[in-house]
Amino acid sequence: MELVPVAPTAMAPTERFTGRVYVSPLHSGESPSSLVSALVHFTPGARTNWHSHPVGQTLHCTQGSGVVVTRDGAVIAMRPGDTVHTPAGEEHWHGALPDSLMSHLALVEHLNGESATWLEPVSDVEYTTATSQAVV
Repeated sequence: MELVPVAPTAMAPTERFTGRVYVSPLHSGESPSSLVSALVHFTPGARTNWHSHPVGQTLHCTQGSGVVVTRDGAVIAMRPGDTVHTPAGEEHWHGALPDSLMSHLALVEHLNGESATWLEPVSDVEYTTATSQAVV
């Protein structure tokens, strides 16, 4: 067993996120492990772009309130202690509500060196529609 150093918290890339989002890397598996994990911090109104994961993604909310939204319009509200799993290939986005910070643990696996397929930004209309449906 060993204490493993991790990269410092950094601002998430603006081409994949709207608003201020910070990522604190926790683990990046080495073969045979393919697990990648991070603590992601969203400021109010911040969100990911639409995206999917080749092996799915598990999110565990640690602070604040947010949503996970799928292409078919399903909205799942997240509060501290809630865990949401998106299956492999499902296009979705997640982020904080307009009036709340939100942090979650993000757990994904690499497949052939890829952990996500990033798509277009979530429009303000899509964001407002989804977050107005969230019951937290």
